Amino acid sequence: MAIPLKYNLRNLAVRRTTTAMTAFSITLTVTVFVVLMALAQGLQTSLTATGHPLNLMVMRDGSQSETQSSVQRDALQIIRYLEGIAKNEKGEPTVSPELVVLINLPRRGQVQGSNVTIRGLGPEGFALRREFKLVEGREFRPGMREVIVSQRIAERFQNCALGEKLKFAKGYWTVVGVFDAGHTAYASEIWTDAEDLGQDFDRDGYSSVYLRATDTASLNRLKQQVADDRRLHQKAETELEYYEKQTRTAGPIKFLGIFIAGLMAVGASFAAMNTMYAAVARRTKEIGALRVVGFSRGSILLSFIIESVIIAGIGGFIGCVLALPINGVSTGTTNFMTFSELAFSFRVTPALLLQGIVFAVLMGFIGGLFPAWRAAHENIVTALRST
Repeated sequence: MAIPLKYNLRNLAVRRTTTAMTAFSITLTVTVFVVLMALAQGLQTSLTATGHPLNLMVMRDGSQSETQSSVQRDALQIIRYLEGIAKNEKGEPTVSPELVVLINLPRRGQVQGSNVTIRGLGPEGFALRREFKLVEGREFRPGMREVIVSQRIAERFQNCALGEKLKFAKGYWTVVGVFDAGHTAYASEIWTDAEDLGQDFDRDGYSSVYLRATDTASLNRLKQQVADDRRLHQKAETELEYYEKQTRTAGPIKFLGIFIAGLMAVGASFAAMNTMYAAVARRTKEIGALRVVGFSRGSILLSFIIESVIIAGIGGFIGCVLALPINGVSTGTTNFMTFSELAFSFRVTPALLLQGIVFAVLMGFIGGLFPAWRAAHENIVTALRST
């Protein structure tokens, strides 16, 4: 015979001060856990959401990122006419030779700066990126020392707003547009013409070549063609594969979140344990009476565990609610593959909230197990004689 749930609810109401304090400790733990995991989730999403499934990136064989790669102009001419590349409306190959460089820019309101990626695009660069949307101004014009800046970079760094001038390389560049690239890595970049950028940085070649395959079969054939051509010494991988490799940047943040939450969980579990031990001590005679009227040890064990889980569930729910406002808040970190600024937003997903609730319930179960075991194994006579 199970003990009615209203018995547990009544006891929680009677001990509302200790219940609230225990729930509060679990609330803090769950809030920290969800916020840190939302940070890692946002970072990971910004990388895995980047790219078109038919886009290929050609880079120097052995390079781990575009900043380490180089593609010479004679190699570009070979790549441009490989079989299987999609054509644009003019019948020309959808190929974009691109140059990537890093510059250090000061953050708004700070002296300290951070590396920001400037990407020089080829004529087909915009067409290859379905995420691109111009929200202010216009596109840059080749030969005019003009740039367009992502919204997040414009918000976070000095001299990046529409109409302002950026100084890098051999002079000043005018910001003529602000673009939105969705939840992708491109939302952390500044774009300009590849030839203009190459001239200012004295670069004769490119960092990579982007191209669009006609279909999946052509995609695989193009990969093989690049790998087999001894003149190139290049490798080809899909845009999705390239950015998915960079998700390891989120690894340290996830580890930190789990580590900190684990330490706090130990404290929260002890708080729940102390609360339940105190409840057992105060209700010893009550426990004896429950045994006398026919409730089994298993029923008492389950009842006290449920009571602890209810406290933890309340704390977990409140913790998740407190973490919700962080969803969508923009921040940034260093991409350890490119050593440049990577702007992204916190992402509090339903799955993450569920993890927070499960985490809280687990703390409540662990914290309530030993006191519940003690309650279930109280000697009936001793319990009834207690004062």
